[in-house]
Amino acid sequence: MAIEHTSLAGKRILLTGGTTGIGRATLALLAGQGARILTFGRNQHALDQALESAGGGGDLFGITADAATKEGIEAVFQAVDEKLGGVDMLVACAALGADPLDEMADEDWRYVVQTNLVGYLASAKAAMTRMEAQGGGHLLFVGSISTEIKAEGESVYSATKAGVQAFAETLRKEVADKNIKVSVIQPGSVDTDMQECSPEEKQEAVAKQEMLQAEEIAEAILFVLSRSSACDVVNLRIEPRVQKTS
Repeated sequence: MAIEHTSLAGKRILLTGGTTGIGRATLALLAGQGARILTFGRNQHALDQALESAGGGGDLFGITADAATKEGIEAVFQAVDEKLGGVDMLVACAALGADPLDEMADEDWRYVVQTNLVGYLASAKAAMTRMEAQGGGHLLFVGSISTEIKAEGESVYSATKAGVQAFAETLRKEVADKNIKVSVIQPGSVDTDMQECSPEEKQEAVAKQEMLQAEEIAEAILFVLSRSSACDVVNLRIEPRVQKTS
């Protein structure tokens, strides 16, 4: 019997953080599937570049907004309603890196928590309201293996990603009867702007199979979103072959 897949053609997708790294690679890949996508970031120039490079067969829309603020999320979902007429899938990957807690000013670590954790919860709640009214949908959160490895120096970042992981696994049980799927992608080290090393160092790490390319995570996101309606990928952990901190 042939396995059913979910086509993304025409699907209304909100992609948070689609201007850099994993988000930007995901924007291009999902656009190529014919999805209708709205994404956002804090920087207009980066947004313009991401939308221009994505191309694809779908309708692409973008606004500047801050996932860390209530006003930012409200503006995003107003745009979702106006441009997409609703949302079938949420792909949340807007996130910031962080230094160790004792090396960060209070306003800085609080901002990371607001972006990486509160922004995910706020996006999920607004998306769920729309999904429940229409009879279902799919929430996908980009987490991190930092929740497992707890590497030195990542106390703030790990806390936010652990929060996302616990939130998603619990939320999945709460929305099971609403036909809403919940999935988490847990990447290891990835060549993105979040990495503090130089472009040359990142290229070397990729060549040594110590770091993944963002496009590989985007392909995993596509895989999860395109499973059949009966298949819910709960957690998908992806690491480079030589993950130094695992």
